[in-house]
Amino acid sequence: MENQNGMTVKSNNPAPTVEQINADRITQLANKYWAPHTMDSHLSFSSQIVEDIYVQEICASKFSIRRIMMLEFSQYLENFLWPNYNAKTATRAHTMSIVVMVNEKFRERVQVWEAFEKSPEHFPEFFQNVLEACLEESIMDFDLKEQTALIVFLNHCFNSMEVLLVREEVKRLVSLSMWISLQQGRRELEFRKYPKWRKYWKVIRKKDNPQYKEKLEWERKFLHKLMIKFMTILETISEEGPLLSDKVRYCERFLELVIDLEALLPTRRFFNTVMDDCHLVVRCQLSNLLHRPEGELFGQK
Repeated sequence: MENQNGMTVKSNNPAPTVEQINADRITQLANKYWAPHTMDSHLSFSSQIVEDIYVQEICASKFSIRRIMMLEFSQYLENFLWPNYNAKTATRAHTMSIVVMVNEKFRERVQVWEAFEKSPEHFPEFFQNVLEACLEESIMDFDLKEQTALIVFLNHCFNSMEVLLVREEVKRLVSLSMWISLQQGRRELEFRKYPKWRKYWKVIRKKDNPQYKEKLEWERKFLHKLMIKFMTILETISEEGPLLSDKVRYCERFLELVIDLEALLPTRRFFNTVMDDCHLVVRCQLSNLLHRPEGELFGQK
């Protein structure tokens, strides 16, 4: 690109040109499998294509915005990923690909949930798969880009509670029943401060279906477990020495999630108590990251 003086300058805009789009491997795959203008000649869905695209175009490029933009431009989510999603048979790559594409739609500020609302039957199972991926025990450095993408997706969901499809899934994570994660003494203290919550608590526990008890308790403890995982990752950061930017970014994105949960009235009421019981703020204030140059943005949150 040239400026007014005829000098060549680098553009910060990662948008590809028309020629690059037409010659791109993603466009060629789209023409074969999901592009609207080649609908009559599409090949059958193949989970291996999803796997290859996730590994070669997303992971290998280190979640390059340019590559993900190409996938979004081709309508990858609405024409291929979601119409062919089945929670019982979906691979991890399929679930993660949807997460990445939703995040890109939010980044570009375009319509996000329309495709899911048109075909909502698999959304609850998809969301469950996302939650389980968020709590995976592995905290190896190479997993952190994926974990960060999952945290960003989760934050988008909590900020989309006006969408019925999404609200039905996230509201269970932040209801009064999440107080099951509190230490018993702290829970009793809160009930003495707010007696009406004790009454509601008893009603909830009484209505619980024993058949779904394990699943219900897993959902109710989800955010507590996620905070424990975050603090575990945060505490792996030493006072000095090498520090991967992906680890810093994960911590920053997680704090953004917590801040948004605290800012939203439907989520703050009960989450705040669980967060306080975890001593999350204190643990952040005492962390090594806060005192490193790389933690400047982390310290501002």
